[in-house]
Amino acid sequence: MAAPTSTPVDLSAALVLVPPGAADWLVILPPALMITAGAVLMMMRSRTRWHGFVAIPALILLVLIQALLLWQVTMHGPVTMTMGRWLPPFGIAFTVDVLGALLALVSAVAALAAGIAALSDINDSGRRYGFFPFLLLLMAGVSGAFLTGDVFNLYVWFEVLLISSFGLLILGSQKEQIDGALKYAILNLLGTTFFLIAIGYLYAVFGTLNMADIALKARDVSGAPLMTLSALFFMAFAMKAAAFPVNFWLPASYHTPRITVSALFGGLLTKVGIYALLRVLVMLFPVQREELSFVIALVAVATMLLSGLGMLAQNDLRRMAGFAVILGIGNMLAGIATGTVAGLSGAVFYAVHSIIAMTALYLVIGRAARLSGGWTLSATGGIYRLSPGFALVSLALFLAVAGLPPFSGLWPKIMLVKASLDIGAWWLSASILVSGFLSTIALGRAFLLAYWKPARDGARMPVATSRRRPLVDTLPLALLIGLVVIFGLFPEEIIKLAQASASGLADPKAYIGSVFERDAAP
Repeated sequence: MAAPTSTPVDLSAALVLVPPGAADWLVILPPALMITAGAVLMMMRSRTRWHGFVAIPALILLVLIQALLLWQVTMHGPVTMTMGRWLPPFGIAFTVDVLGALLALVSAVAALAAGIAALSDINDSGRRYGFFPFLLLLMAGVSGAFLTGDVFNLYVWFEVLLISSFGLLILGSQKEQIDGALKYAILNLLGTTFFLIAIGYLYAVFGTLNMADIALKARDVSGAPLMTLSALFFMAFAMKAAAFPVNFWLPASYHTPRITVSALFGGLLTKVGIYALLRVLVMLFPVQREELSFVIALVAVATMLLSGLGMLAQNDLRRMAGFAVILGIGNMLAGIATGTVAGLSGAVFYAVHSIIAMTALYLVIGRAARLSGGWTLSATGGIYRLSPGFALVSLALFLAVAGLPPFSGLWPKIMLVKASLDIGAWWLSASILVSGFLSTIALGRAFLLAYWKPARDGARMPVATSRRRPLVDTLPLALLIGLVVIFGLFPEEIIKLAQASASGLADPKAYIGSVFERDAAP
């Protein structure tokens, strides 16, 4: 029996003794809300017609929480909450700054739009196989990835969103879906393997997986270990972001599921990979990112130009949209390659634009297919005559995706071109402009053939649809394209948030101070 001791134990050296404030709870509430709502839907598996009435309010609440969290970090700086009251770096930390909160909010808006569209696009069979629970689990993974402050926790949230994305991809169990899921799974599991190897090596070098702690300790470590780590992380996240030369899985898989699922994937999944690159390469290993900058720039150029050519070569509108997603990844990589606050700001703004615009692009293609009766340019036509208003809205979105005024795609491209010229990388800025020109031709061709060209007699083919609801069909596009227009006409606030995000990455003092509050105190 242990003898009693009168020696006081200083718990403040190991534990957080102050109760967490309301802002701290906001950090972990998004993934907790999504997991809880998803569990409720699983318990309602025999009442799938009610799933939408639970999922949509949960997604609306998610948007409100993320908006409040963004306001909190914008006004008061980064916020950290540690699990189990253990002080970092021993406790798992959830840390959110402007970058994480901004991307989490925009992702929640895109998921809400896709969820509303699913009310009419996903049939009874898709609901029975769990579309809405998978959607909420996907958003738990996406939100957790944007809000975590621990590298291994980032891996865990990646796994959560990958598991749910596998379920969404094969929803319906059609032959082409299984084929697309196989390509999707192999490359993503390979990227996950590189990620896990990098995490093990990271822990061996630093003895910690807390991002703020690594950012502090990396200043005193140099040489081969950090370059190896940076290369491994870049390889893993480039695979997940669908960058060249491992980008072929995306256009081979994103066209196979229901169009609402494609919209979710095109808007959200690759941006998590870009976010991870920003967080790890720019904030944790800035010196090594500088060493890799030329390689990253070459990957960016190849990704942009080849995806632009890929868009031109497509007859299937869904495959064309897949290459448009990849082209945007190239633009974001160009911003990371510059390494400057201006270039990083352009990459963050482009990520915001791409989440909204790519989700909208797939939804527009789905509606165009329902109107014209086919997915291919050779089988469509006459959409302008059938619905002039929808044709004009589609044209506005095509212009935004191509980066033309006065829509949201213009400003991040200007920021990226200027940042490239500022560091003397004229060839990088030229690639951004050339790839934009290629996408303009491809999207203009798609509009002329699918919308303007008269439909051929007998060219229409049935496209699988569920119950059509005019309000449900219109509301998601109105929300997303409205944001595309607003961000294009009034970009000031998004630019400010993007610059704050980039400044926080380049100088993570506030991020580190949020985690190690006692050490940061004067």
